[in-house]
Parts: sequence; C-alpha cells; structure tokens
Amino acid sequence: MNKQVVFTEKAPAAIGPYSQAIVAGGFLFTSGQIPIDPATGSLVEGGIQAQAHQVFRNLAAVLQEAGTSFDRVVKTTVFLADMGDFAAVNEVYAQYFSGAFPARSAVQVARLPKDVGIEIELVALV
Repeated sequence: MNKQVVFTEKAPAAIGPYSQAIVAGGFLFTSGQIPIDPATGSLVEGGIQAQAHQVFRNLAAVLQEAGTSFDRVVKTTVFLADMGDFAAVNEVYAQYFSGAFPARSAVQVARLPKDVGIEIELVALV
C-alpha cells in the first residue's frame, strides 16, 4: 500500500518528526491539531471555544489540501486538558459537522503540547 504525505502552509507545520496528515488506503489520517494560528505561529488567545475554532480551521486546511472535507470525516478523537470544557467544545464541534456525525472519542489528558486546552485528530475518506 502506498502512502502520500499531506502538507499545507494553511495549517501549522509539524513540530517534530511527523506529517500533518497521511493518505493511505482511501483514508486521510491527520496528526493532532492544536490551536496554533499558522499565519503567526502563535497560540490563539481566548478560551476553549476560541481554541476549538482554531483547531477546526487547521483541520479544515488539511482536509482541503487532501481533497476532502468535514462531510467525509468518519472518526475524530478529541483530547481535552479539562473535561469540564466538554460542553463548550461540543457547541463548537456541532458547527463543523452535520447529518451523520462521525464516530468520536473524547478524553481528558494530563497535558497537551504547549499546554493548550484541546487537540483533535481525525480520519476521513478521500
């Protein structure tokens, strides 16, 4: 099976030895996105909802670069620094998906890169 690296300057560059995303077997597998503004390289200001919107903008850029969209997402994993933010993140999450929602896991973790409040990875059909 071949794999194709996906890269876009419209999402933050990888900060380690990994790719923004990989296409393989008809699927797109993204690395986790955190709320970094790719234009500035800085973390977005504001609370968890502002952070979540930036994460989804970053994911949208990767999806677009791979020729797919949120409508073709089949699985997401949401990592939260505080499960108390679950309801606020759900409000943002619902703005990016409609119809048949993807399968999802949401977990609280001890710490995220750059001490952000949220990271999301996804799998989509291409």
